[in-house]
Amino acid sequence: MTPNSDRSYKMKLRDVENAFKYRRIPYPKRSVELIALLAISCTFFLFMHTSKLNSRLKEMEVKLQPSEFSALGLTGNHISGHDAGKPDDINTLHGTYQYLKSTGQLANLQAAKLNNTAHAEREFILFNRLEKVGSQSMTRLLGHLSNLNGFHTFRNQIPDVKKPLFDFEEEVSFAEELQEIEDPAAYVEHTNWINFTAHDMPRPIYINLVRHPIQKVISAYYYARHPMIYANSLLRNPNKPVDNKEFFDRSFNECVRKRIAPYCNFDAHLNYNKDWRRFTLHLCGNQKVCLNFNSEEATQIAKLHVEKEYAVVGSWEHTNITLAVLEAYIPRFFADATNQYYLHQEKFRINVTPHDKHLDEDVEAYLNQQFSYEIDLYHFCMQRLYKQYIAIKKVAQLADSH
Repeated sequence: MTPNSDRSYKMKLRDVENAFKYRRIPYPKRSVELIALLAISCTFFLFMHTSKLNSRLKEMEVKLQPSEFSALGLTGNHISGHDAGKPDDINTLHGTYQYLKSTGQLANLQAAKLNNTAHAEREFILFNRLEKVGSQSMTRLLGHLSNLNGFHTFRNQIPDVKKPLFDFEEEVSFAEELQEIEDPAAYVEHTNWINFTAHDMPRPIYINLVRHPIQKVISAYYYARHPMIYANSLLRNPNKPVDNKEFFDRSFNECVRKRIAPYCNFDAHLNYNKDWRRFTLHLCGNQKVCLNFNSEEATQIAKLHVEKEYAVVGSWEHTNITLAVLEAYIPRFFADATNQYYLHQEKFRINVTPHDKHLDEDVEAYLNQQFSYEIDLYHFCMQRLYKQYIAIKKVAQLADSH
């Protein structure tokens, strides 16, 4: 090979190399279409498998939760983030368990003694729901389960204006209306506890949900300012004056710091009919004392009703514990509730309005003081729920050992 031919060969190699380096080599049109089709096919394939994986994860979530303590056969991973750092706090599931164990009460804990469903005189659930505790989700779950478990569900129409308390005649009239509903059934309404026995009427199965009172009132504050919720409130009440921009822009911390009434003034001596502050009202009843905010007397009455009258008072803050207790204590209505909840979870998560939950230190200190009895009632409800849960798991463990 001559030098010239060698140089020519090298130049040709460099030309080819540059062609791949600096020039786009066009693909045939059909090849581009084929690549696009393959990309779409791969995307669809991944979507389908992601959907299946999501379903399997939900199934695993049901199997892994709720969990218990080592003494009951499982780990303590049920404890939520705000509970995880304080395992000995009696206001956590773990703390309640340790307290029952250390005081000798665990050995005598019996699920049957904690089950007020046995005292009901009709197959009728009365869910006199509190505001801003996720009651819409429970209402939808009841509706879903009614088709599977063979019962009817009813709910009231939301009135434009509603009195916070029934007088005696109104209470009797409402109780009589409920007697006309054929068993088995579930009825849902924002209403106060009623003593059916005092009216010589059969007792229903009472259930309810709770939420930490401060988180409840924060949720109510931002819920009322959500654009869609606010627009709906104007449609229901055309004469309602429209609030200014500051109403929507003001943070909850600022509102509380300025004690703006009626939304953020939590003085126990001031009572407002529609500010959703009261945690005790629906659990206390229609006595005048029940209207008082953060009242020791109203709290004690509510505690008595929760312990003696309510089958289950649960919380979506502890979803799996609540569903497990409902299944065990009211199986006629809540059979397969946990499985159905996670299989169709998208149906039950509604009215979720994301909001800022942060509290400044001075605001939090003020609220803890002003809500002291309300918080006490909340913890009472949660401790009872924990006891019910521990009791049914203890029964299950004994059954497995035989």
